[in-house]
Amino acid sequence: MSQETVEAYSRQWIAVFVIAGLVTAGLIVSFLLLYSELVQLNERFENLELAVKQLSDDVNRIKSIQASPSIVYLNTSFTNLYEKTIRGIVMVTGLTQSLGGDMGLGSGFVVKYRSSYYILTNYHVVRNVNNLTVTFFNGESYPAKIVGTDPYSDLAVLNSTAPSELYYPLNMTFSSTLRVGDIVIAIGNPFGLTGTMTTGVVSQLGRTITSEFTGGYAIANIIQTSAPINPGNSGGPLLNVKGEVVGMNTAIVRDSQGVGFAIPSNTILRELPFLVETGGYDMHPWLGLKGINVNYYIAKAAGLNVTYGWLIQEVIPGGPSDKAGLKGGSKTMTVLGTEIKVGGDLIISIDEHPVKDSDDIARVLAEYAYPGKTVNLTIIREGRKLVIPVILGKRPPP
Repeated sequence: MSQETVEAYSRQWIAVFVIAGLVTAGLIVSFLLLYSELVQLNERFENLELAVKQLSDDVNRIKSIQASPSIVYLNTSFTNLYEKTIRGIVMVTGLTQSLGGDMGLGSGFVVKYRSSYYILTNYHVVRNVNNLTVTFFNGESYPAKIVGTDPYSDLAVLNSTAPSELYYPLNMTFSSTLRVGDIVIAIGNPFGLTGTMTTGVVSQLGRTITSEFTGGYAIANIIQTSAPINPGNSGGPLLNVKGEVVGMNTAIVRDSQGVGFAIPSNTILRELPFLVETGGYDMHPWLGLKGINVNYYIAKAAGLNVTYGWLIQEVIPGGPSDKAGLKGGSKTMTVLGTEIKVGGDLIISIDEHPVKDSDDIARVLAEYAYPGKTVNLTIIREGRKLVIPVILGKRPPP
């Protein structure tokens, strides 16, 4: 092999080694860059995993707060709530039309409807009362007059000659957001003790109460609360922990020790425009029936195959249910010392809303029905289940 050939081979091998070195160096650099990127990606993944965990913890914490009113309660300053709302609460007084002209006493609170201020209170506070006055948080009193009333819901709207700077309207929210166990606050003037605040919980929802001025009809969908409600509290606001009005306290139930009742804000919000603009509210739906709640003893005596529902005693002639063909009791018997009529239809649901008793009937009609609406009553007649459509009427005046 000549010297020239050896040198040529040498140059070729040197070139191969140089190229191989460059390729190896490139691979090493690429590997290092890739490793660095993998480390960074791993760090980002760990950060993302931590962020997801923190977000999940936040969501679970929010859910636990929503599910636990007591947590909201612990974070609530009743002092701040009182100071925030007391300026919107008034005392309502007047002279009764009874012999001697005794002074009537109640509470009320300020609301704003459109561009005007009004005072809401109970109907029974202003019923048969003359020379109405309202006393504001600073002690100043002004004459007031009635704008609108609804005895069926125990509601009244007033206005007064007070200057606009004395009106501090309270915010209302829907009472349908309430649940049993929620904290509620009542502020009013029990026994004339101005600005009294009491607290309690929602004991139950959907109750009914009656009074002498409702013509025997029930005031529907009442909030039952453990917050003490006494004479003079009537017409004052029932508040949630945000200071929003969820009801109007009423003390028309006598001897209700340890039990308070309030007209739901859903009812107030529904009726307020009518009371202000027309002076009344005539949109209460009416079935035209009288009945009793069924229990085990009545069901057994009447030969019923269910132990709940509302047993029709009497169908009002010419009323909506009479026109629909519903039947009242045909035979009188005594159950536990009380005379009842048996043989009538038993109502167990209205538009698929279960009816266990009269509270359910009043609640469903108040919340979901109106005069002129057709509702489907599921009844039991002679052991058979039937669905009877009824076109609701307007409740007659009390």
